[in-house]
Amino acid sequence: MLVRRLILLQAAMLAIFIALCAAALWVANPRLLVDNEAAVAALKDAIDRNSDGTLVVHETEELRHFRESFPHAWYIVRDRTGQSIRSGAVPDVYTGTPGALLDSVDHATLELARDDLRPEAYVENTSTKAGPVQIIAATRSSREQTDGLEINISATIDVARNPDGSRSWQRALPALALVLAILLLPIVVVMGVTTLVTTPAVVRRSFAGLVDTADQAARIDINTRGMQLPLQRVPQEIAPLVQAFNQTLARLAHGYDRHNRFLTDAAHELRTPIAILRTRAELLTREPQSERLLQDIERLSHLAQQLLDHQMLERPADERRSIDLTELGRRVAADFAPLAIEAGYDLAFEPPGGPVHVEANGSQIERALANLVRNAIDHGGGSGTITVAVDDSGGIEVRDEGPGIPPAERENVFQPFYRLQPQSRGAGLGLNLARQIAELHGGTVRILGGPERGARVRIELPVRR
Repeated sequence: MLVRRLILLQAAMLAIFIALCAAALWVANPRLLVDNEAAVAALKDAIDRNSDGTLVVHETEELRHFRESFPHAWYIVRDRTGQSIRSGAVPDVYTGTPGALLDSVDHATLELARDDLRPEAYVENTSTKAGPVQIIAATRSSREQTDGLEINISATIDVARNPDGSRSWQRALPALALVLAILLLPIVVVMGVTTLVTTPAVVRRSFAGLVDTADQAARIDINTRGMQLPLQRVPQEIAPLVQAFNQTLARLAHGYDRHNRFLTDAAHELRTPIAILRTRAELLTREPQSERLLQDIERLSHLAQQLLDHQMLERPADERRSIDLTELGRRVAADFAPLAIEAGYDLAFEPPGGPVHVEANGSQIERALANLVRNAIDHGGGSGTITVAVDDSGGIEVRDEGPGIPPAERENVFQPFYRLQPQSRGAGLGLNLARQIAELHGGTVRILGGPERGARVRIELPVRR
């Protein structure tokens, strides 16, 4: 498409250039003079008569300049009475009468005055079956017998010759090069300037669709992996690349879905043996080893649940509805209170002055908050108070009184499977899952600093007004 547009552009510019040249010639109606015609033009103003009526050629400024340019020029001036003036080395063939001269020429064009209705004719001396003859012919008997417009183009190229009559190309080539330069240079200049001016506009217009496609490609992420780039306004030269990119996106989306289904199926399959292990471990005698076994089983169960929570992120946005963060925070705090007390904590809930409504998927927000509380229980130091606080601006904070999170690690802990202490109980997925859920709802998750001891993790969601 782009190549075709550029070709059409060049053709259109060439046609416009030719049309403009033709219009300029039509308006100007120029008469191009070759050297011999220029000699006649220089002589016209120099020819005069003396007081006695004889012909005379004055040395005018124009004639003098012409002689300097053409030192071998010659001329014969005759009037109708037979008077004549000669100058220069006149060839013998031209010294006779005009009638004898016509008998000697090979061919010539006979043209009358422009305002004369008698047409021009062509004369040629040639050999026929009847012998040498002179033919004078024309295609019309009057200039009125035309179709409205006639264009006659005639060009004669004569190459310099050596004394023996052979052509001297060494002398002719520079002149030919100059003629070609004069003829082609204007076309090259006009086409070049036109190309420089118009080509950027054509290319910009052709690639406008590609820019839109590139903008859409830049917006593709893990949540829009099924998107396909449009081909409607993409240049045909680029279309195969966009199609290949779409096929790659489709393969990646299929591979991701297959991988995600595998993780989900694996997590589901793990829940059954984990539940059996927990049941059997609870039947064991309470000893340090059995208690540790129960903790490890709980960790496996929590990891399987977090893998399933990742599957929750694939739920469509139309499952969102208005939920009350105050009620949700109170419910999560109540659910985790026994586990927190068993681990050695006090669990407190700080509600705002009233309901705080947000548009969200309730189960996802609940899982995000549950992961933050679970994280506080696992890493809060085993003592102190864990506080769940909700405020009117759509924020939920989980605070503990443990060792806290160093400032240099506050971004690293959001990476999946990243743990501050390799031997810690957590799997390193809780904070990552909470951030993904918050960002899916247009919110954020941050780790806040402050003078208080411990960690402060805050979820902020857009409040429904």
